[in-house]
Amino acid sequence: MSIPRYGAAFIGSLAPPPALCRTLCAGADLVVAADSGLVTAEEAGVKPDWVVGDMDSLADLSRLDRYPPERVRRFPRDKDLLDTEIALNLLWDEGCTDIVLIGGGGGRLDHLLALRALFDRPRCPRRWVTNTEDVQAVDEGGTLALCVPLNTLVSVLPAACGPWKASSDGLKWPLDRVRIDSGWVGISNIASAKQVVFRAERGRFLVLHPHLPPPAVEALGRVVRRTGIGPPTGAEHAQE
Repeated sequence: MSIPRYGAAFIGSLAPPPALCRTLCAGADLVVAADSGLVTAEEAGVKPDWVVGDMDSLADLSRLDRYPPERVRRFPRDKDLLDTEIALNLLWDEGCTDIVLIGGGGGRLDHLLALRALFDRPRCPRRWVTNTEDVQAVDEGGTLALCVPLNTLVSVLPAACGPWKASSDGLKWPLDRVRIDSGWVGISNIASAKQVVFRAERGRFLVLHPHLPPPAVEALGRVVRRTGIGPPTGAEHAQE
């Protein structure tokens, strides 16, 4: 089985701390900054391979002068795509199949809902990390193992099209016998063990939890690096 090509996209609004941003980019094949996501990347000490967007939220346009002109793609403000979508399309065109979004926390509600809607599409990012939360998409047949402290809040939401069915280990309220329909939300479940295992038996799901500090992420991510799935995450993806 071929190893997924890993890409990272810095997007606007609130982002994780710089140290966690650097950890998320560890081993990335390609890094793209969308608009003011460039500021987040640079403050984390990460130099993106591409800068894209309409640059309407980039206060200091002179930042673009640090990059070769052919690596900067500017778009008109009046367009049909989000800057995040432009970044995603570039990563997909470059062969990245495992993509993390970095940023996008807080800000306007319509932007937040638009980012959430990206995960309902046939092709979507695999992960989204904001200033406070870590969101991971798990497709049908996939398993997500999370190493988290006891009593960590873990929420589960259905995404894309149903039907949906899930099972879990290590949650206070197991998902095995829960009927999941459109509009169902499983928020504020609690980790009753140090490892939580979530299985998407039918349909796609989003699993949310507070992100871990970089030292813990690095310690828990060794298995992930060996599988070639992406950066240290504190979570292990596998296909059953």
